[in-house]
Amino acid sequence: MSNSISIKAISELLGMNFFIPSYQRGYRWDKQQVEELLDDIYAFATKKDKTEEEFYCLQPVIVKKKEKEEWYEVIDGQQRLTTIFLIIHYINEIQKEKQEIEEITLRFETRDKSQEFLNGILVNENSNEVIINDDNIDNIDFFFISNAYNTIHNWNKSNNKLVSEDFVSKFICSSKVIWYEVSKDEDSIDIFTRINSGKIPLTNAELIKALFLNSSNFPDSNSESLRLKQLEIASEWDRIEYTLQDDSFWYFINKKGNNLATRIEFIFNLMYEVAKEDDKEVSVRRHLNIKSEEQIKERQKTHLTIEEKHGNDKYSTFRFFNEKFKTKKGNEITNNWQEIKKYFQTFEEWYNERELYHKVGYLITIGADIKDILKEKNGKSKTEFVAWLNNKIKKSVNVNINIDELEYGNGNIRKILLLHNIQTMLNNKNETNRFPFDRFKKEFWDVEHIHAIATEVKVKKEKQVDWLKNNFIKTENHKDENRDKQIEQIINLGNPIDEKEFDYIIDYVLGEEDNSLQNLCLLDRGTNRSYKNDSFKEKRRKIIKREMEGTFIPICTKNVFMKYYSEDVKDIEVWNEADRKSYFKKIQEVINQYLPQTTLAENEQ
Repeated sequence: MSNSISIKAISELLGMNFFIPSYQRGYRWDKQQVEELLDDIYAFATKKDKTEEEFYCLQPVIVKKKEKEEWYEVIDGQQRLTTIFLIIHYINEIQKEKQEIEEITLRFETRDKSQEFLNGILVNENSNEVIINDDNIDNIDFFFISNAYNTIHNWNKSNNKLVSEDFVSKFICSSKVIWYEVSKDEDSIDIFTRINSGKIPLTNAELIKALFLNSSNFPDSNSESLRLKQLEIASEWDRIEYTLQDDSFWYFINKKGNNLATRIEFIFNLMYEVAKEDDKEVSVRRHLNIKSEEQIKERQKTHLTIEEKHGNDKYSTFRFFNEKFKTKKGNEITNNWQEIKKYFQTFEEWYNERELYHKVGYLITIGADIKDILKEKNGKSKTEFVAWLNNKIKKSVNVNINIDELEYGNGNIRKILLLHNIQTMLNNKNETNRFPFDRFKKEFWDVEHIHAIATEVKVKKEKQVDWLKNNFIKTENHKDENRDKQIEQIINLGNPIDEKEFDYIIDYVLGEEDNSLQNLCLLDRGTNRSYKNDSFKEKRRKIIKREMEGTFIPICTKNVFMKYYSEDVKDIEVWNEADRKSYFKKIQEVINQYLPQTTLAENEQ
């Protein structure tokens, strides 16, 4: 049966207790969604010339009454229902003396103490700030709920819209949901799947979660022990997801473009990819030389590959896991979950061990496939695994290159500069800082000249005076008296010259172009673009300023501009030949274990 029902009616009717089942998508409304709902209700509440019959519709809520219990299972609409609860709870909190709105009861099936958490969110009467139990904040659903409650609080903070008589009355009496109550005999998951087929599609992770947490999948298991196991998995699931939501962890094991709303899905997808690569049927067909379309079709009548069974579409990973739950026995939960945990624990081990973090992180950053690294890890001791990593890094640098001959634009330079930064941090045994792979991947770091080259520099006429003031330092390389006088006149008189003529000034100021490795470093794109026209002097000033403002500067880039590599610092504002040679020598020393020794010997002569 279905009908429209007001928020007030939902709250006040006997037995309006709701539980969110395990198969449901977790609470994920963000700041924008909460604010849009509040804005819409407020716009309706303050709308002029409303008729008595008008109401604001909050979309359907589909429920099923639980047998022998005063609870409704929420099949669809938990995001809205949870947000409605938070709004009501907040209004009551800031009007403690009134408590005029009855509150519905919400309970999450796989969240211990979810009722206590929801009811325990308070607003401090003295400070007018939200108080949340931080002990539960690592629960991913409670984390999002806390953010939603803070959004409600901040939305109301400026003008107390939520306590206005118009808002409260229109919200509880004239805001309605389409209430749809299904028969107790109908299958909840079947309904849930059908109604979501035309909406935001479920992710593989959400469908796989239903396999683990839906008790109907394991009818032969002891109910109490199964529930305890499900609660354990739900808790561990949250910890894995929460860890993967940390960008420093996520981008350590992922490429820049790989982003998932539910990040645990990365592990599921990876397990499916590994299974396809290890598929024995593929090996058998290769051994039997089965290649033609006719041969393959004949073979498929009795033997399918993993990919042929489960496909390669967006839900193939779910189908792969669904097959793992064939017998519907409790031990399947344990065995399948242990396999997932093993993957995560391997990543966690790499992340927490400093040498593995940097070496694995480097390889993934330059394009190595994490599946290959995982395969090599199996059966190896840590010493053997590190030796393999070192060899893999050495091959990545290219055994045939001579770094003395590399120039700007060569693809190996980025890898060498990245490796120089990473190995520099690793070589300091007393240092705890780690290379930030998340920032390297998200902030688009470039290979850039330490001292600008003239062909890249363009200076507009109105900027000529400032550019010369910031960039020209007379050195022994500036021996043209006429150019020196011309520069002096432009600066002192403030009279710019023709832009084409100024190109000769740029050439003279910056000197001979140097595209070699000794004049290159890593810079994030934002920093890079801000000083592409600048000489070493001005770049150095901006680097110092940015670091003081909190911008992360890679260790080797900072060392360059602080001249820590220079053996004899004559002029702190000039990047001279001696500085370049010292810098290049240091690069060789730091990454020498990965370079061809014949190349090293030639360069050291």
